[in-house]
Amino acid sequence: MIEIKVPTVGESITEVQLLRWNKKSGDYVAIDEVIAELESEKATFEVNAEKAGLLTTIAAEGDQLKIGDVLATIDETAKPVAPKLEITAPKPPTVPTVEVVKPVDAAPAPEVKATPLASAILADKKVDPSQVKPSGPQGKIIREDVLKALEKPGQLPFAGQEAGARSDRKEKMSNLRKTIAKRLVEAKNGTAMLTTFNEVDMTRILEIRSFHKEKFKEKHGVGLGFMSFFAKACSIALQEWPSVNASIDGDSILYHDYADISIAVSTPRGLTVPVMRNVESMSMADIEKNVAALAVKARDSKLTAEDLTGGTFTITNGGVFGSLMSTPIINAPQSAILGMHKIQERPMAIAGQVVIRPMMYLALSYDHRIIDGRESVGFLVRVKELLESPEQLLIGKDPVKTLLQL
Repeated sequence: MIEIKVPTVGESITEVQLLRWNKKSGDYVAIDEVIAELESEKATFEVNAEKAGLLTTIAAEGDQLKIGDVLATIDETAKPVAPKLEITAPKPPTVPTVEVVKPVDAAPAPEVKATPLASAILADKKVDPSQVKPSGPQGKIIREDVLKALEKPGQLPFAGQEAGARSDRKEKMSNLRKTIAKRLVEAKNGTAMLTTFNEVDMTRILEIRSFHKEKFKEKHGVGLGFMSFFAKACSIALQEWPSVNASIDGDSILYHDYADISIAVSTPRGLTVPVMRNVESMSMADIEKNVAALAVKARDSKLTAEDLTGGTFTITNGGVFGSLMSTPIINAPQSAILGMHKIQERPMAIAGQVVIRPMMYLALSYDHRIIDGRESVGFLVRVKELLESPEQLLIGKDPVKTLLQL
């Protein structure tokens, strides 16, 4: 009999939550088979069977466990139960018969119980009967019920609740949600955070995506999104404005000569921020592949501590939810975060004429303790220039100025 204990999942992690059992008590498990999933304050981890045998669970789903606590036991002496094979005598051959299959009628729609007058009003006013509370005999909808519903159009109760009901429910915060809450408050209270804004004309990027997206996907096996343009632009701008890529370490400033960019990913259990390493050395296809892989791992709760550790700068895209403008919170101990937003057509004055352009607001939140206004504004303006002239993403310079040696 061996004990399956909560493994060490990180230097600073002392407690985890048992999310779910992949195998139930009494199952025979094979060696290295995944038997459970644990969630720490940073990520989700799988627990594998160290030996083959009969599993007996001890902890329950939702339990808070400390490192080293016993999750389950495995009886190595148990043998897998072979499935029973039923041997039956052969049946004499039968003459095949042709069976006429009658078409199955679709299940009839549930009948609406309503008086003739109420039914007429429902049809005339195009009212959904399910939104009308019946008060007539035998649960029938009567005229007064329909008129009452028409008096308050659009005033629908919460799902599963009656009109006017006032109920509350309390759910325990997951480890991930508690960590998110703690880190956001620490970033808000522990930094001198400011936000500067700019806007970028997305015309050229949209043209490039429209013209090349099919060939790009055919060659690289991944779609050409916006994140590769933004991550590449930020990796160039971070080299030119190193304080935006730095962090505070005690009484010192720690400068990073690489761009490890964190990408904010929303999951059903909360916000996670996996990291892409050395973005400055990646191609556009490499970035898109990394983003896609990290998004899948986040969705399937497969992110590891290594995926979430580090990062020198963060990009978050509230535009996928329709956000037009926001002030993102710094992902400590980093010193800056770039917020992308919704692309929206707006009238712009260009060369003395009003034209409609697809515009996006950019927001850079930064720690004023080590980043001054010159650096923050300069960085954001540089990102804007690179995005509006994507050709510069290739070499980090204006091709015309390079040609003219300006």
